[in-house]
Amino acid sequence: MGVKNYDVVVLGSGPAGEGAAINAVKLGKRVAVIEMAPMLGGNCTHLGTIPSKALRNSVKQIITFNTNPMFREIGEPRWFSFPNVLRSAEKVIGKQVKSRTSYYARNRVDIYFGRGSFVDANTIEVIERNGSVERLHTEKVVIATGSHPYRPADIDFNHSRIYDSDTILKLKHTPRRLIIYGAGVIGCEYASIFSGLGVKVDLIDTRDKLLSFLDTEISDALSYHLRNIGVMVRHDEEYSKVEAFDDGVVMHLRSGKKVKGDALLWANGRSGNTQGLGLENIGLEANSRGQLEVDQNYRTKVESVYAAGDVIGWPSLASAAFDQGRSASGNASSEDEWRFVDDVPTGIYTIPEISSLGKTEKELTDAKIPYEVGRAYFSAMARAQISNEPVGMLKILFHVETLEILGIHCFGDQASEIIHIGQAIMNQPGEGNTLRYFVNTTFNYPTMAETYRVAALDGLNRLF
Repeated sequence: MGVKNYDVVVLGSGPAGEGAAINAVKLGKRVAVIEMAPMLGGNCTHLGTIPSKALRNSVKQIITFNTNPMFREIGEPRWFSFPNVLRSAEKVIGKQVKSRTSYYARNRVDIYFGRGSFVDANTIEVIERNGSVERLHTEKVVIATGSHPYRPADIDFNHSRIYDSDTILKLKHTPRRLIIYGAGVIGCEYASIFSGLGVKVDLIDTRDKLLSFLDTEISDALSYHLRNIGVMVRHDEEYSKVEAFDDGVVMHLRSGKKVKGDALLWANGRSGNTQGLGLENIGLEANSRGQLEVDQNYRTKVESVYAAGDVIGWPSLASAAFDQGRSASGNASSEDEWRFVDDVPTGIYTIPEISSLGKTEKELTDAKIPYEVGRAYFSAMARAQISNEPVGMLKILFHVETLEILGIHCFGDQASEIIHIGQAIMNQPGEGNTLRYFVNTTFNYPTMAETYRVAALDGLNRLF
């Protein structure tokens, strides 16, 4: 067995792995990527971000068709099965794999399909899918192996009616009633998706409010709209046991309640993919959630080994993972300074969307920072009225004295796009970050971008 030499070896081809590999090549390094799955793209492309968002888009179109009066002239509302709707997502996955494969080929990155593990800090052994074994010697390693759904031992995930956020994409029928355990981002997104398909959803939340990291007003709006579309949200509940039968699932809650459904989607936490990497051979240990600790340069406690993406925990977003991977390989490849990714906008693809950046009202209040609020309601915006998307709001938090923008929170259609206008201004140096930018800038009309002008004027009107 020969040894092949590389400057950087990347474990995993998801967003963090791709960012790391392509950036290292641009910096003149010889790079190899090891991917355990038979195709490139990682869980983001095949099991997470891409399929769930493609699925959401299809469901949103169905909701529009079934609720818009203009389409009622065509015929009665239509019912669509989950497997049929899922087919559109599968087409997107194929396109994404093709694109991502071309990136590696164009940049001459060597790809090994198989399981990689550490022999020592500079040697990776790869057992390829065809059974052959390769050894790669490398100066630096970037671990970007992602994460998987947490599975408690007392729940039978082999049962045909019990799913997690990976296996739910293999659902072959449309349940009449679905139990979703865990009301984090994934749980709330799938609650929106299935409710949009006419499924009765019980969303079991182990906390006292939905997505507590959000601004309270936005969290409350999400709760209202989920309930408005028929989702039964149950707060402060934990399961005691789950019974699965041929015809359904019963979840017993510690409060004494029993919740029945045709299927269960477990969406309560994820763990880093660090098992089988041979970390013990380099003196590296993952925490109880399978995650690796890194410093501001994305370096682990082993000098030649870096990590990025879901495998390091927060914020566990594809958007951040790309940049974390770039920074990790940048630090591994160059003496230049590469940023620590901490200004990440939140994008939650419920129906409607949620996106936020910066401080919440509670954080500013607790810090005793004098702030004021500017709001623009979508129901009053011409573009939202034209597109028949009146639900939502843009909320700007700004400093009373300097008018510095401190936080932006958006709930409604295209929120994840709208947020980036504010992000660009918040990142301006010095006095460039000010609410007055939105008052003194002409926006196209009608657009959703002009919500910033409306919100800014609303905020200035509150000053005295």
